[in-house]
Amino acid sequence: MTRYELTDRQWQRLEPLLPPERPPTGRPNHHHRTILNGILWVLRTGAPWRDLPERYGPVGTVSSRFYRWCQSGLWQRLLSALQEQADARGEIDWDLHFVDATIVRAHQHAAGARRTAPSGGEAQDEALGRSQGGFSTKLHLRAEGGGKPIIAVLTGGERHEQIVLEGLLDGGAIRRVGRGRPRLRPRRLAGDKGYSSPTARRRLRQRRISPVIPTRKDQRSQPNFDREAYRERNKVERLINRLKQFRRIATRYEKRAANYLAMVNLGMIMLWL
Repeated sequence: MTRYELTDRQWQRLEPLLPPERPPTGRPNHHHRTILNGILWVLRTGAPWRDLPERYGPVGTVSSRFYRWCQSGLWQRLLSALQEQADARGEIDWDLHFVDATIVRAHQHAAGARRTAPSGGEAQDEALGRSQGGFSTKLHLRAEGGGKPIIAVLTGGERHEQIVLEGLLDGGAIRRVGRGRPRLRPRRLAGDKGYSSPTARRRLRQRRISPVIPTRKDQRSQPNFDREAYRERNKVERLINRLKQFRRIATRYEKRAANYLAMVNLGMIMLWL
């Protein structure tokens, strides 16, 4: 086993959440664990699918299963299930959450996606744009109080952080193991000065969330600003650094935003295991 592969403990937690494997039909039946290890090899190394080592099976089998699971929403379901289990164990801090965003440079191979949906519908937003850093995607994250990821949202690299603040607040609900509504909103939310605006603070108040956001020089200072809580915002910055250890997340190669978001969700899954 290499450092790119699942440990026995990680596999034991993931196996019950995966779809059942099909029985052999005359052709070799590649085990889910082998396929997942191949996908993780691509995620960690950033190498193209064609360079996949033979021990993980045929390239077409590994890549097609990744995209098939992406279309079925499996990666998001795995992430939600792991978060649900962690919340049942009391490992999620709902007192203080953090939001932040980071620029991800898009490789030239990320360009060229079909501008209209395959069925002839409206054009899809592939979360690509041009910022001062060039052709890029912006990755927006919300982390819980311990620094674990809750939800990720993609936009073009030139979009402002506040554009998706509502999406970060209204997404990422975590179901309870027993009865009760899913948990969604923390008591407080910390963000940098990029989130300091009357609109953002109003959105937080509407959701009964106390802002831990410093004011800019051109704004009236907040007398109840919690500096001690704001110092903990480094947890979301460390989370971004951990996610970017996966080279397929640090640089975007996927043409479709849904496929790149699946890579991000897979990286988040590994942090919850």
